[in-house]
Amino acid sequence: MVNTAYDTAGQTPAASPWAAVGVSAFDELLYQAILNQPDAGAAGWALLTGASPGRVREACNRLLTLGLLQPPDSMGGLRAVDPRVAIRALIRRRETESELLAATAEEMATAYEAGLLREEPSRLVEVASGEGAIAARLEEMYARAEHEVCLFDTPPYLAPAGPQVDLQADLLSRGILSRGIYSATGLEDPKILSRAFRMVELGEQARVLPSVPLKLLVVDGCRALLPLTASAAGGYCAVVVWHSAVTEALQKLFELAWQQAAPLGQAVDAGGLSESERTLTRLLAAGMKDEAVARHLGVSLRTLRRRVSELQERLGAASRFQLGMRASQRGWV
Repeated sequence: MVNTAYDTAGQTPAASPWAAVGVSAFDELLYQAILNQPDAGAAGWALLTGASPGRVREACNRLLTLGLLQPPDSMGGLRAVDPRVAIRALIRRRETESELLAATAEEMATAYEAGLLREEPSRLVEVASGEGAIAARLEEMYARAEHEVCLFDTPPYLAPAGPQVDLQADLLSRGILSRGIYSATGLEDPKILSRAFRMVELGEQARVLPSVPLKLLVVDGCRALLPLTASAAGGYCAVVVWHSAVTEALQKLFELAWQQAAPLGQAVDAGGLSESERTLTRLLAAGMKDEAVARHLGVSLRTLRRRVSELQERLGAASRFQLGMRASQRGWV
């Protein structure tokens, strides 16, 4: 048996499957001879293959290295390894080598991209002007996400939130990790707060800061979208930044903010709490000011503070901080 076959339709040589695991045509022929005549020895295998004893010995050494033969022992000379075991081991080895090669390709691609940027720095950024162009880039970036999407969410909101909500929902349904940091001032808008809680329900990991430095979307740590200018008249544009030191810095900025932000959760297993109390615990966890919380609940500041005081008393909390901690421990937020 040789290491090539012929395509009967076109009469062109076709590679043997053995070639995929690094076995040459002669090594395959010798291995078949050893399987058929295991006791023939090197001289007999040379006759079977029509090769010199020296060539057979060299091929046997290669088959030993590949794990297709067992070395001589006290019971006798070379023996073939069960092909079912040996071939599976060869396949696993090749798979490992392929994975290492793929990792090397990623490293080389980084050097390749860096070279392109040095040659033509304008490749680093792409400017998108107008709502339609920005929406198209946003959709493309969400579609290309493979591992994680990180975003800063803060006012002003110059475009409808609906399309981005749909993109995030689709992202989460694909099992992509999504982390968002919301501005507390933005969450004072009931629509924005409702959207944030909706994303948490869908699986987004959300946190809150009193303020967020800028709007930002980072995909897989290597592509970023952020605004350049904005105006109430709608003349706004954004920039897409490709993998570079800039995107790495933006990812680090997000991670630093993530460490400082407070979790934005939804009330779960909040035994004994009313619906308004569950809402209250979530709003307090978001770090919102009393005035904003009161507006969301439709109550006066006096009523709000009374309700907060009652919750503190129920949990034995001496401060709002303790209230938030104990509510979190009980799974209320």
